[in-house]
Amino acid sequence: MKKVYLLSALLSALAVLATVAASVRGAPNEDGGAREGASAREEAAPARDVRTSPSRPGGAAGGRDADTPIRVLLDGSVRAMTMYEYLPGAVMGEMPASFEREALRAQAVAARTFALYRLDVMPNSRHPDADVCADPNCCMAYADGAPDKIADAARSTDGIYAAYGGEPILAVFHSSSAGSTEDSGSIWGGELPYLVSVASPETPEQNEKYTAVVAVSPEEFRDAVTSVYPDASLEGDASQWITGITHTRSGRIASLTAGGVEITGTRLRAMFGLGSTAAEITAGDEGIVFVTKGHGHGVGMSQYGANAMAASGADFEKILRAYYTGITLTMIQE
Repeated sequence: MKKVYLLSALLSALAVLATVAASVRGAPNEDGGAREGASAREEAAPARDVRTSPSRPGGAAGGRDADTPIRVLLDGSVRAMTMYEYLPGAVMGEMPASFEREALRAQAVAARTFALYRLDVMPNSRHPDADVCADPNCCMAYADGAPDKIADAARSTDGIYAAYGGEPILAVFHSSSAGSTEDSGSIWGGELPYLVSVASPETPEQNEKYTAVVAVSPEEFRDAVTSVYPDASLEGDASQWITGITHTRSGRIASLTAGGVEITGTRLRAMFGLGSTAAEITAGDEGIVFVTKGHGHGVGMSQYGANAMAASGADFEKILRAYYTGITLTMIQE
């Protein structure tokens, strides 16, 4: 494959990319991915129309994806594949086949873009012999046996990827958002201009897992916090343990103070297995209750949001441009 990306990445962005790269994941099928994904925004070039057409190479012949090799870590071994072979499994592993066709097509482009980012922009140091793996906590999930509907989502978007500054973007995604997505800087500490908070249209009626409740006893809360923060003082009235809650621009928990120590929202989510950092907290002698909305890290494309947009008539291009600010949709060159 001839490398054709305009590798003129802004030097000032490299440090940001390095900061974010190690932290990113793909998005769970239900938990939402590379799921679990900025102030100085550049003026992007006008997006070129790459709408699919019957004349575009693809289908059984494979097209541009068939000419794009990729090394995939599956079941402990590295498998040499083409993007044509890999992509349906990546979409299958990350989004239900019951979703709308245009949402599946948006997922296919996001998955292709994420893979290209790992292939040519920022390789994953966790597995240097493979470009991507099937661990959703690291890259993207993968599943064999993709049905025709999912295979079509990949084939009908042959070679299309999202670019910013001439390169494939870090196309992270997640399951669902609580009204809006999250800034990348609020989660990973590095701000990327195309991963900023935007409105997301999904509702609880469209996703039965939109709201979740996690309740822990005072003892469980104390044990969890002190195991990570041994200096935390959690005695007396449990209703007074949590103070100083701050929120990000999208309304998610940025940090809070528990027993005199500051805990970030992302650390809190990991400690108690919360669906998201979009949470309301109630603390009392009976225990601590977290009520969360949405699922996943909240950065990039919301999968349920994409499905809601598709159900309302949006095509995959509109969906992608809604979630990835200022991108250009372009194609792998032959």
